[in-house]
Amino acid sequence: MNWRDFWNRDNPIYVNQRHKLLHYRQIAKDIVAMVPSSQATVLDYGCGEAQSADLVAAKVKTLFLSDAAPLVRQRLEQAFAGCDNISILAPEDLATIEESSLDLIVVNSLVQYLSADELAELLDIWRAKLKPSGKLILADIIPPDLSATIDAKALLRFAFRGGFLMPAFFGLARTILSDYRKLRNQLGLSRYTEREIETILAKAGFSCSRLTANLGHNQARMAFQAILAQEQGAVGNA
Repeated sequence: MNWRDFWNRDNPIYVNQRHKLLHYRQIAKDIVAMVPSSQATVLDYGCGEAQSADLVAAKVKTLFLSDAAPLVRQRLEQAFAGCDNISILAPEDLATIEESSLDLIVVNSLVQYLSADELAELLDIWRAKLKPSGKLILADIIPPDLSATIDAKALLRFAFRGGFLMPAFFGLARTILSDYRKLRNQLGLSRYTEREIETILAKAGFSCSRLTANLGHNQARMAFQAILAQEQGAVGNA
């Protein structure tokens, strides 16, 4: 099994439906806060089930949702069949998006499942799709020193606020015995320091800055905003 296989089925990451609902609602609200205008064209790459994507779609002209798991795409198509400005794409379908056409690309909680080569390849694709003034958001980046205990505490705080604390305790216990834990031990998760992300993005033709807040509930993880390097130069010379 690989990470794509894991996400292409029901899994124990969300302790119950309320957890999943609140998670995706928070992510959608965070994305909405980054939308530059009501005429924006936005790509949420590695979006998962994105249950509150309609909140984002209501604030933009076009929203592309892309995920590698066929089961996830099927559920997205069923959930948002009535939203005319939402398009569901497999990763290979990104070629159909016009180059230099996206105002915002959001990549949340995906980088940890990618190898360095996979990330570099995707950065080339995203750079080509962004407008010169567009922004790329890489969120939920795991620092090298972040422990599973800190992640667990962040979930429990979120669960307390969201009213699913007891299911969260049981869910954490279930995750320890799940394929996720086995895969995490077998395949590992990609972790980066702030400087490493800056270097990777610079090599790919971006300038970046760390955001003050991560997307979602876990503020021990990092988020970055990147723009095309030549765009930063143009702004500086204006």
